[in-house]
Amino acid sequence: MKKKISKVVIPAAGFGTRFLPQTKAMPKEMLPVVDKPVIQYVVEEAANSGIENVIIVTGANKRAIEDHFDVPNEDLIKNLMAGNKEHILERIRKIANMANFIYIRQKGPYGNGTPILAAEPVIEDEPFAVLWGDEFIYSTPPRLKQMIDVYEKYGGIVISGVKIEKKEDLSRYGIAELEHVEGNVHKIKRIVEKPTPDEAPSNIATHGGYILPPQIFSALKRIKPGKGGEIWLVDAINLLKDEGVPVYTVVIENGRYYDTGNKFEYLKTVVEFALQHKDLNGEFKEFLKGLDLK
Repeated sequence: MKKKISKVVIPAAGFGTRFLPQTKAMPKEMLPVVDKPVIQYVVEEAANSGIENVIIVTGANKRAIEDHFDVPNEDLIKNLMAGNKEHILERIRKIANMANFIYIRQKGPYGNGTPILAAEPVIEDEPFAVLWGDEFIYSTPPRLKQMIDVYEKYGGIVISGVKIEKKEDLSRYGIAELEHVEGNVHKIKRIVEKPTPDEAPSNIATHGGYILPPQIFSALKRIKPGKGGEIWLVDAINLLKDEGVPVYTVVIENGRYYDTGNKFEYLKTVVEFALQHKDLNGEFKEFLKGLDLK
């Protein structure tokens, strides 16, 4: 029997250098997409996929993340009650009740494998999910639920797949060489981390969401620093694959990828979500139509 996926690790310890000076004191994961921070969309995806425990790996100046997912303080409650804004209070209270939140401070060298290793004491001997805290995929059903369904059928490692439309963007992601299994599920033969467009083995980025076995911790400890002297999660995954652990990708259906760690993509995300917001869409659409974009 495969163990149920009940935990997700969300790395959120980066400096957010692309958004400086905004992120000097505010976590990039807390950048607002209309009226919710980016990381809340990530947590909502996990909760809607059946995840019970959310482990957020943080660093310096990240206290705002903990405060956001905490229960509202008494002063805020009194203010909202006095203003007859109970509907807003109810929305805020639900944030803290989405999951059991656990916070860990990141230690160790640079690299996206380091925050995964930091979560080992909390994960113990269980398979678990990983979602990055500064990006998300909005899909129906949720991306992580689609991944869990694949894991429950095939086991191994499962990585979410995103089709990259522009060839020049391939160098921003880990790109997979694939062997088709069924439908939108593929077995991964290898992953090339940030290849040049001409070196990319496909246009499928295996990126953003992972289901990993507990053996990943041993693999992360055994690999040597890779590109840029960093500890790369993909290197540990490739090590386990070479040792016989199957690796699959599911190309997410009915979804859209939002890379909110990139300034241009972040602005596109805010505009798109504002156009979908029931309280803003009409007025905001008219505002955009009235802009002189010559």
